[in-house]
Amino acid sequence: MGQKFKFLFATDLHASEVCFRKFLNSWKPYDVKGLVLGGDVTGKMVVPLTEVDGTYSAKIYGNLLEANGEKELETLKRKIRDLSGYPILASREERATMDNDPKAFDQLFEKLALQTLEGWLELAEERLKGTGVKFYITGGNDDTPAIADVINKHESDVVVSTEDRIVTLPSGHEMLSLGYSNPTPWHLARDIPEEELEKKIVNLAEKVKDMRTAIFNLHCPPYDTPPLDYAPELENMKPKLTGGGTFKMIPVGSKAVRNSLEKFQPLLGLHGHIHESKGAVYINRTLCLNPGSEYGEGILKGVIVDLDGDKKPTINFTSG
Repeated sequence: MGQKFKFLFATDLHASEVCFRKFLNSWKPYDVKGLVLGGDVTGKMVVPLTEVDGTYSAKIYGNLLEANGEKELETLKRKIRDLSGYPILASREERATMDNDPKAFDQLFEKLALQTLEGWLELAEERLKGTGVKFYITGGNDDTPAIADVINKHESDVVVSTEDRIVTLPSGHEMLSLGYSNPTPWHLARDIPEEELEKKIVNLAEKVKDMRTAIFNLHCPPYDTPPLDYAPELENMKPKLTGGGTFKMIPVGSKAVRNSLEKFQPLLGLHGHIHESKGAVYINRTLCLNPGSEYGEGILKGVIVDLDGDKKPTINFTSG
């Protein structure tokens, strides 16, 4: 084939406004023609803001945040969005109602998540139109399945929905994408058994025409590929410590993903899911990447990938 394509891959932004804007603006300084956004694009929580005598207050991650007046309120809202929250003004009565009605709270969360994602897609279309840059986006296990409808609705010459399908990059490289994960302690929206996940991957992989140049964009990293899938072992939802006082790290990736990569041996694997596990690992001929994520600090982690036919990709990790 011999055609080249250069793109930036980032993942696990969790609705961080500052990280998304950095990602969207990165095509020019990095000189890429593609922006590939992996899973977990939506946020973590709704953050009610209550007002008393012109002072607005909210609690996030156990910390009380306050703002005096409209100008400080807008700054506070932006800070909450950058911390993966969806701010909403609510009276004390409305806040109490939310606390006592988890179903209504979940519905509100999904509504705000979809509205925010829609705004991102509209911004991507506006900023990238006429540049020749493609924006490829998929969901993750932490994302509500409803995001697929929003992304599909916004497909255009710029925005490309990649979830549960194979798309062909301008260079001819085929990219299959899935945002599901093997089971996690949080029992998230798209955590599924390994057997089901492997079946989904295989069903897509069997439609790939040229595995020598294929890309497997799978949100979950392959099992036991340090550092890609190493995370603290949990006990009662808290990290376990070693005798030396450091976190005890264990592999938490997917055996289905690993089995599929070993079986099909595509050119490239794009992964995320484990935020602290940036790295590059080969499984046979397949180069597997996890750029990591520091969305909570407003830092965009990414990896620039240079494709040239079926040659080994050239990569460069980025942080900014």
